[in-house]
Amino acid sequence: MTEPALAHTTEFGRMYSRSLSEPPAVPSITTVIAQGSTSLDGWHSYMAASAVVKHPGLGQALGNQAQLKTIVKEASRASERYRDAAAERGTRVHFYCEQVALRALDQPHELAEAREKLAENGEHQFADRFDEWWQLYQVKPLAAEITVWNHELGYAGTLDLVASIGGRLCLIDYKTKNTDRDGQVKQLDDKVVMQLVAGMKAEESLVDAGRGEWEPWAYGEQPLLLGVAVGQTEVRPMRANPDVLPQHWYKFCALRRVWQTNYDVAAAGRALLPIAPPPVQASGAHAVPAGQPAHN
Repeated sequence: MTEPALAHTTEFGRMYSRSLSEPPAVPSITTVIAQGSTSLDGWHSYMAASAVVKHPGLGQALGNQAQLKTIVKEASRASERYRDAAAERGTRVHFYCEQVALRALDQPHELAEAREKLAENGEHQFADRFDEWWQLYQVKPLAAEITVWNHELGYAGTLDLVASIGGRLCLIDYKTKNTDRDGQVKQLDDKVVMQLVAGMKAEESLVDAGRGEWEPWAYGEQPLLLGVAVGQTEVRPMRANPDVLPQHWYKFCALRRVWQTNYDVAAAGRALLPIAPPPVQASGAHAVPAGQPAHN
């Protein structure tokens, strides 16, 4: 995703401020959702093992401890390299999608530059498929990359797109996805529903970051919530089931409390303090149990 003006990277995750001159005050929607993340230990292990097996120097390194150690060290960072590369690709794809919307809104855009950047990385198919989807669904954008705020619960976030499709108001979140063996874009994670319902529950939207100007949120009245998987072979939009929105909202509220608890625990100070041994008693003296008088 692109970098919103009021978003900050902190030790407590991504947080948002009310203006460019104010410190971060609330967690982002994605930071709140991340409080419920499950362990990725198995995936990290698989990526490391796969990197070792595929390493071009593995054959020559067999029997050489020093070379094997170097290969293992490189492989241990395989998941980090994959994650970073995927994040960079996602940023490029999101930027292109944003520029398409800005052009349609007759606002300043960098569409040509965004497409060229994708082409430089061999990713032009993402743009091709997105353009096809945009035309097929006759997307009419209302706002792109719009930052929202909820005071009651205390969070903020940035929605990829607010648009009208087939006469319906839609809140849209893009997810860049790989393609499976059958040539289909991979499935969206259900967490996108939490992300979208949190956006729907916003109370304000940003007007001007520099001045810290906000206005009442205008798009929260029963919009259609769409997660859009953008891949190299297809774009697959999925709507959030309206019957499950309350449960996903309650889960988001619970995770917001988890974030607050973690924040409060960290802000409270050190949890463990050093303790010195008891003083050495004089020779011949006997310890007196607490609560009992000493006798001469």
